[in-house]
Amino acid sequence: MTIHPIAHVRTDFPTKFGIPRQSGLVWELTGTIVFEPAYRVLDALRGLDGFSHLWLIWGFSATEQTDWTPTVRPPRLGGNTRMGVFATRSPFRPNPLGLSAVAIASIEEDATHGPLIHICGADVLDGTPIYDIKPYLPYADCLPSAIGGFADSAPPTLTVEAEERHLAIVPPEKCAALLAILAQDPRPSYQRDPSRVHGLQFAGYEVKFRVADKTLTVVEIERL
Repeated sequence: MTIHPIAHVRTDFPTKFGIPRQSGLVWELTGTIVFEPAYRVLDALRGLDGFSHLWLIWGFSATEQTDWTPTVRPPRLGGNTRMGVFATRSPFRPNPLGLSAVAIASIEEDATHGPLIHICGADVLDGTPIYDIKPYLPYADCLPSAIGGFADSAPPTLTVEAEERHLAIVPPEKCAALLAILAQDPRPSYQRDPSRVHGLQFAGYEVKFRVADKTLTVVEIERL
């Protein structure tokens, strides 16, 4: 079977670093689904405005993969413990497909790009290929009695300290999302040096920060 993208997502993440590890962790994040020319048909979205959320089936387009392994090291477990690949959401899979639940902010008809779906809460790189979208059904997709194994609750967050002079550089409509992303602790699980300065690219800016204990301190923000 051959599949091909029906759309791509535009987001504020030009690189993988800093992207939330799951969808829905940062609802302030915004993005736009732009359909490929063959699928720019408004009728294909008829009825979608009656739903609040979507499932996105997408591809790990920035992950280099030549083969798969039966076990991986989930960041949630510190990057040292191996789990079966099918017990994780690792991008290193036999078929590198991702699944994300996102909120529909709005749907519009664009004169150049046809129907656009503006979304919130996505965990994907800018330009990520979308292979399918499906409406989220609360009665079927929300299972309160489900058990989450080693990821049964949301990961702990950091306290973020950022001086106003730094945040003033970022457009006001992007600040809440940026602070929420930083609170998720973007660092790889194996990097815990409190003196190390990390750089995160978001919405056309590079954000430099350090983390000590449970506090993330913004050191500098520069326009790219």
